[in-house]
Amino acid sequence: MIQSPEIRLDEYSITDRGFLPTGLPLQKISSVYYGPWETLLVDLPGLIKTGRIRGLVDNLPVLMTEYLHDEPEWRRAYSVLGLLTHAYIWGGEKPRDVSIHSYRPHPSGKVPMNVNMVRPMGVSVDTETLMRSQILPPCISKPFLEISAHLGLPPCATYAALTLWNFTALPGADITNPDNLRTLGSLTGTGDEEWFMVISVAIEAKGARLIPLMLDAIAAATANDTPRLVALLCRFTDGLQDIIATLKRMYEKCAPEVFFHQIRPFLAGSKNMVAAGLPCGVFYDIGNGRGEWHQYSGGSNAQSSLIQTFDIFLGVSHSATGGMQTGFIQEMRRYMPAPHRCFLEKLSNLANVRSFVLASGLTSPLREAYNAAIMTLSSFRDAHIQIASRYIIMPACSSARAQAHSDKINLATASYQSGASRANFSGLAGTGGTSLIPFLKQTRDTTKDATC
Repeated sequence: MIQSPEIRLDEYSITDRGFLPTGLPLQKISSVYYGPWETLLVDLPGLIKTGRIRGLVDNLPVLMTEYLHDEPEWRRAYSVLGLLTHAYIWGGEKPRDVSIHSYRPHPSGKVPMNVNMVRPMGVSVDTETLMRSQILPPCISKPFLEISAHLGLPPCATYAALTLWNFTALPGADITNPDNLRTLGSLTGTGDEEWFMVISVAIEAKGARLIPLMLDAIAAATANDTPRLVALLCRFTDGLQDIIATLKRMYEKCAPEVFFHQIRPFLAGSKNMVAAGLPCGVFYDIGNGRGEWHQYSGGSNAQSSLIQTFDIFLGVSHSATGGMQTGFIQEMRRYMPAPHRCFLEKLSNLANVRSFVLASGLTSPLREAYNAAIMTLSSFRDAHIQIASRYIIMPACSSARAQAHSDKINLATASYQSGASRANFSGLAGTGGTSLIPFLKQTRDTTKDATC
């Protein structure tokens, strides 16, 4: 692996597979102590379908984290509990069908009392609504909070939990090919969900070779080596085009209706999810009547460190439009593993390609190579918008009339109830909690505006 003089990639947990771990993620935690978690995960889709998941989770023992021995085990535990958390929150007809009055957490039997005093800042809801909000029991909350703190991640199903640390492949298989990949844990048990996840894994694997290339390009700019920088930008553009081709393979094995109705509701977070049934987020009960309300974004590709690396390298600033867009992109760094987040901060201080290009001639080969890279990154975002339209907007429109009176409450039904015409879905929320299509279009447009 090529090393930059300024950055040692291994210090940021970046491997020859990029932001993916060096070896394949663990398929199971070694200690039988954590068997109760692993057992539930084996048949998680079936337990959700039969409505048994919440009862079985409520009966789990509160396990300690002291028997997790190395980082792969901590990551495996994080992924397992992330899946169990979202299965518990979204695995029923409604996300808030557990009342604080009737809930008895294990093992103390105590309940959180002063809920009005611990509700999220800025949330204004009546007491009855608060008293019927979602509670995550201590058997999940307590170890999950500890594991998340260890890894520098929020306690929810992040991109890392669902993608980076949730795949396997045959030994020696090319992991840049999604056909060679499988997921370790699933919420729906569908091949569609697996394909949706492994496409992202393959993209991360393909992007791995671009990381040292970008560092070399920064070094070339520092050394005033224009010919080398031009060559590296051309190679970077080729790599992006390969990634776009992989992204477009999404259509091969993931059906829009399956994604929208079955998969996407489980990816939702607890932030900005009032319409989906979580007015205050989720109460993480750690036992003895103690705990806090938390609101987190759901799993989102915006949490991919690779994608933000591309922006930083090319000097694409999304602050031009200000407000929600910039804030959300920065916020998503909190959902990345801590070493990867540190890498992005370090890279931001080193990135110099755009300033070097701006100092070149208006019609120079360097500018042409840079603009080609920018437009290819814009094309990547165009492909993302097309996928969002096909997998979210179109199913939401086609299902609105038929499902408007559904008793089920989740991210999908919240979309149904917003109206039946395509125009009414412009503000449809993504799993991260943003207004989906406007956000994606703004991000695409600010990327395109970076040409010079």
